[in-house]
Amino acid sequence: MRNNSKTVSLIAVKTALIFISITLLTTCGGQQEKSNESASKTSATPEYTENGAIKLVVNSDDLMRFDKEELRVTAGAKVELTLNHTGKLAKAVMGHNVVILKEGTDVAAFAQKAIEAKENDYIPESDDILIHTALIGGGETTMITFEAPDKGSYEFLCSFPGHWGLMRGKFIVE
Repeated sequence: MRNNSKTVSLIAVKTALIFISITLLTTCGGQQEKSNESASKTSATPEYTENGAIKLVVNSDDLMRFDKEELRVTAGAKVELTLNHTGKLAKAVMGHNVVILKEGTDVAAFAQKAIEAKENDYIPESDDILIHTALIGGGETTMITFEAPDKGSYEFLCSFPGHWGLMRGKFIVE
């Protein structure tokens, strides 16, 4: 009986060590993945188009996410913003756009106005909008070119109903 007790204890210790090792490996790996994901959500080094415009690419998906939380440009620069919808759902169900709002805009109030603008792809009549892309569905891409506004920090979001809570970020002009 005593040998069986030692065997059971050794098995319990080995099982606990394996569990702790797996937990540590997955936790550390998860933190590294999170760190890499966070780093990719900002655009550190700007890319330029052939005509000298700052090239910004934002990807969106069926899980209501943008892959960027921050976009940086220089005041007065020509900017080419491309929005890709990497999901599969139709525009009527999971449409996405990028709307850059003027500084100081009440985002929640703007989002409420957007809900009422279905006939205009959820772009309300508003002086709060600096620029916006077209509303697109899964597998589609849209692109706009514009001149960056004055230095400041501007909000960008998706104006499709309910998306702004998850799909938003900062458009920083330096």
